[in-house]
Amino acid sequence: MPSDQALPLATLALLFLRIGCTSVGGFMAMVAVTQHVIVERHRLLPESDLLDGLALASILPGPVAINVVAYTGYRLRGVSGAAVAILCAVLPAFICIVLLGSLYFRFGSMDTLRPLFLGITPAIVAVVLAAGCRLWSAAVHDWRQAALGIGAALALTALPGLPTTLALMAVAAVVGCTDRRPALLAAAAAATATATAANAATAAPAASAALRHELPLALAAGLLPLSGMIAFSAKAGLLLQLAAVFAGMSLLTFGGGYVFIPLLQHTVVDTYGWLAPRQFVDALALTQLSPGPVMISSAFVGLKVAGLAGAIAASAGMFLPSAVLMIAASGAMQRIRGSARVQAALRGVRATLAGMVFSAAFTLAGLVQPGWAAVLICALALWALARWHIDAAWVVLCAALAGWLVF
Repeated sequence: MPSDQALPLATLALLFLRIGCTSVGGFMAMVAVTQHVIVERHRLLPESDLLDGLALASILPGPVAINVVAYTGYRLRGVSGAAVAILCAVLPAFICIVLLGSLYFRFGSMDTLRPLFLGITPAIVAVVLAAGCRLWSAAVHDWRQAALGIGAALALTALPGLPTTLALMAVAAVVGCTDRRPALLAAAAAATATATAANAATAAPAASAALRHELPLALAAGLLPLSGMIAFSAKAGLLLQLAAVFAGMSLLTFGGGYVFIPLLQHTVVDTYGWLAPRQFVDALALTQLSPGPVMISSAFVGLKVAGLAGAIAASAGMFLPSAVLMIAASGAMQRIRGSARVQAALRGVRATLAGMVFSAAFTLAGLVQPGWAAVLICALALWALARWHIDAAWVVLCAALAGWLVF
């Protein structure tokens, strides 16, 4: 965004607090809400830019949704914008899981809140479907791109997982690069010229010097409070262990939060014994009742082991390392995306990612409780989003109320 119209950090914080509060249903739900708020309603980034961020987030370790948030914040306000976006997107989920976890450890059950989730889930399916339609219209312009998108949706639905995602993006990039039609080459040249002009006209946050100066400062700003908390805690060793264990898991997790679940179970149940098997299952259920990514279950584990300080340490370990890696990669992305060859590859990848969004909607639909009420909530939510362009936050809130009344 132009430097003379730089988005205030306070405004960015409010936008991502809204995104964090309404992203219930997994990583693609947060991506869809980010698209709805940042791209559609406020027009702060083009659709293609968000798709590029999703492509980058999908091949790097850590929570995909938070990686996309980091990319978006970085594109809007550099490293400081990325830091604010991550904090505000994670904070609602963190507060929610700490509150629900505290009640759970006191009473042993949170079944009374389940009707809310039963109403919210079909609405989130509608949010993802609406985002998929918008991304499809922006990314798919001919039969080749349509074939890539449809093939990606079918393949990822049949064979979900990181290997399928990486294979699909590799095939899409090759198809994009090998398409030598004059119209596409002209479009690539135009995109290159536009990117070059934009870089010359803006104070690009991807500039190497800015990244070298800002990233260490942002990292220090995040680590100093955490270090101080650990240093003055009676459980310093345990807090360091929590942060280190979850940092390791973050950098070993590719492909989204659901890929993270087996690794989490092996680590916190089998290896360290921090949770009993039943508590682990309940922790996953509570993450479904709260906004944000599944990886916020790290806060639940930390809360159980070392209270609020443990929740903070585990969450910092989970989100901070992969966020730093994503910010650094975002800087590199901005330096190469003006290349005609990169633009050609990205056209194929964007079409594939649009198809993957529809696959995510199908997967989320499997979590919906069958029945006429869920179908009606989903249809009304989709109609409100597509026809009247109602903010997703209001749609999700109304769906939660409907779930409480109907279920």
